[in-house]
Amino acid sequence: MRKSNKLSVEKKFEQCGPELNVREPSEVMKLERMGSFHPSRLSFSRILIRKMIQQKTKINCSRWKINKDGFGNAVYQLKLFGKDLALIAFSNHLDPSQRTDRVIASSWDTSFALFDGVPSISDIERLKIQLPLQEAGRYNKTELVLSRANKSVRMFELVAQSLSEGKQPPRELVNDIGYLMRTTAVYGNGKFGIDDRKNHCDISDFSVPFQLEMLTVYLIRGFSLDLVNHVAKARNPNKYVPLDKKIQRYLGIGNATGLGMAPFLVKHPVLLNNWFQVRETALSRMLDIVKLSDEKAQRLIELISRVKVFIDSWKTDDDRQRKRVDILKAEWVLFSKNAYSVRLLKINALKDIFNEAKNYSTECQELIVSLFLEIGGDLIDGLDLCLESTKLPVLYPKMRVCKLSDLIKKNFSWALKIDFSLKKNQSRFWYVSEEKLEPRLGNRFEEEGQDLERPLDIARRVCSLNVDLKSAKDNITVAEFLMKHPEHRFAIRRVQTNAWAPYSEIHDNLIDEYCKPIDMLRCKLSFFGASKFDPKSDRWVRVNLFQGSPLKNELENLSTDDWWMPTLEYS
Repeated sequence: MRKSNKLSVEKKFEQCGPELNVREPSEVMKLERMGSFHPSRLSFSRILIRKMIQQKTKINCSRWKINKDGFGNAVYQLKLFGKDLALIAFSNHLDPSQRTDRVIASSWDTSFALFDGVPSISDIERLKIQLPLQEAGRYNKTELVLSRANKSVRMFELVAQSLSEGKQPPRELVNDIGYLMRTTAVYGNGKFGIDDRKNHCDISDFSVPFQLEMLTVYLIRGFSLDLVNHVAKARNPNKYVPLDKKIQRYLGIGNATGLGMAPFLVKHPVLLNNWFQVRETALSRMLDIVKLSDEKAQRLIELISRVKVFIDSWKTDDDRQRKRVDILKAEWVLFSKNAYSVRLLKINALKDIFNEAKNYSTECQELIVSLFLEIGGDLIDGLDLCLESTKLPVLYPKMRVCKLSDLIKKNFSWALKIDFSLKKNQSRFWYVSEEKLEPRLGNRFEEEGQDLERPLDIARRVCSLNVDLKSAKDNITVAEFLMKHPEHRFAIRRVQTNAWAPYSEIHDNLIDEYCKPIDMLRCKLSFFGASKFDPKSDRWVRVNLFQGSPLKNELENLSTDDWWMPTLEYS
């Protein structure tokens, strides 16, 4: 077990040495670019699988009480980072009329809990009652993560029926859908009375964000594969054939995510900064490579070819995203021609190719970032512990207001350019639904509820602060200023935090009429490791997690995690 060293994330970054080539926040922190991110070697799911492979993790199904129709319960046990953990799964009959991806649903095909320790029969019986209730249930500290999922009815039934008839499912459908189940919520970090992640961060590997949540989703993926094989075999044991291993690897777990995820990036500015700083630091290290080895150059060529197949398999009905994918396909052909093997062996090849790629779309540019990171190996993998947040935003009351004004001019010039007297620039407001305690987005001039507005309007608040600072004396302290203007406490803390956490703010107006929350969703999901982004509106999206990853019974036999941008051909 790796114990956490007590260094702050900031100290860890300092030990890494100065990174001279990182991109400026003004370039990286725009919604259009954030909404073009792709999964990478430093995504949380990739980090988890890589460490599970290193530990030769064994996952054992210790309980399988599932009937011939696929209903019942199961338990999967494992030891990870020195801890005994278990996934407890419940599968129940769900009337088709009740099946929905929306968070306001009250019934699901399956429900799950990641359990701390080895569950007893009484634990299973207790959770048999509580878990299907999800938010309405009652939980103990032994529950680390809660989740639920619905079957992809068409995909699950077709696969089960095909296997029961002694044949594999149609590859075209497997490619188009890519999962058997789709999670509609994954709750962790103390929500609804379950255990808080801080109680497990003494183990450094668990201090990496969302490791417990990613583990839960990975185990759910394994359960979905076991379930479809079980149902198929029960239907026709004489003709049944198991699902082909390549197809199993290619099938991930779908996820439907809406607005609830978007405010996270604003509410956790230091965490956001660290995620971006790690990503940009890793990119900087790759661009500083003077000469690639023959092995890494060949690896890049192979990955470039794989990506082309992956892009060709990317299906979406969303007009905006489909146009972006079409452009990406054409640009990737040009990029492939420029990134040929001989050129990759030249001095500063990655830097030169990356600079040329600035003429491409942001979608393509950010895919190239992920491509370069994929061959980073030990050069960047050690940055994973810098993804956590150990320092919280604090107010510095002794700062002079002249210094505060300078920080706004330097770091928030993008916000000062916005005219908030125009309706279009303040037409929306963020609030939390009383019914489901989930974030929502309202129209300021057409809907009620402005009094419940949540502080995601960072740009507007900083502009308001800047106006009042102009009438304040330069030599007074922030504390003295706040005695007269207490309403600016929040904005001041954001400005001061951004001075030492430069990637902590999104450089866009989040209450603008044309703001697209979908870009925030995609950004966060890319850090999770999600792919195949398929927006269903500008407020919710379907993605795939763990597609192409090793199966749960393969981890102890592997040495590398080679599943970035998976295709059926490469699974």
